[in-house]
Amino acid sequence: MSSALWFSLVGAALVAIALYGVFAEHHPLRRLIALNMMASGVFLVLIGLARQLPGRVPDPVPHAMVLTGIVVAVSATAFALALLRRLSRVQQEEG
Repeated sequence: MSSALWFSLVGAALVAIALYGVFAEHHPLRRLIALNMMASGVFLVLIGLARQLPGRVPDPVPHAMVLTGIVVAVSATAFALALLRRLSRVQQEEG
């Protein structure tokens, strides 16, 4: 089994597990963690698709997309955590 196939299969399994977590969990923080797991699975699939063929130069576009996706995922996670913290404060003030 090649490493590209291994990355793709592990990424697909990670996406499937995270998709279950998004729909099965009711706690917002656990859903956020599941969304981050899903993003990691998508990154693994993209890296698996960008495998290097023998004697050819690898395609840099999927690698650049993964790097950009990691930056966007970290910033979106920080924003979502700030929103969850604010939601928690508002719920404590009301109750």
